[in-house]
Amino acid sequence: MVQFTTTIHQFEEKGEKSGWTYIEIPADIAGKLKPGNKKSFRVKGKLDSHPIKQVALLPMGNGSFIMALNAAMRKGIGKRKGAMLKVQLEKDESALKIDKELLECLSDEPKAMTAFQKMPLSHQHYYSKWIMEAKTAPTKAKRIAMTVTSMLKGMDFGEMLRAARKEKEGL
Repeated sequence: MVQFTTTIHQFEEKGEKSGWTYIEIPADIAGKLKPGNKKSFRVKGKLDSHPIKQVALLPMGNGSFIMALNAAMRKGIGKRKGAMLKVQLEKDESALKIDKELLECLSDEPKAMTAFQKMPLSHQHYYSKWIMEAKTAPTKAKRIAMTVTSMLKGMDFGEMLRAARKEKEGL
């Protein structure tokens, strides 16, 4: 396990990362977690006293990484850009779980299942996590249907959400 204190940052204009809130994991610290690694990997630990698991570290070059701080993490720590944050991390080798109901629905549509299985496991997990975070059964069912439809149409997560937003707005 590694421990360090860092500052919370936010990207201004950085392509797909515009607006992201994140922390930097310097090369020397990342090297203690996974020596010689230059690819994304998952960690668990604590941000202040807020527990985290299966969070991806993204490579930024020169051996350094960033960890995006999503809304749930920011709410859990109660901090924003510029604040100091105590970080405790270790490599997380637990298996990513895919929602059982999503897999059942995808199995009814072989083309959708094939498209889903061709995606990197991290992308599959993103869809699954979004589905599992639904607060009601109707919302979960709607998200599963959207995912299956997007797989049949060859859409990625962002394209699926943009298409749904346009449909909702009647465009």
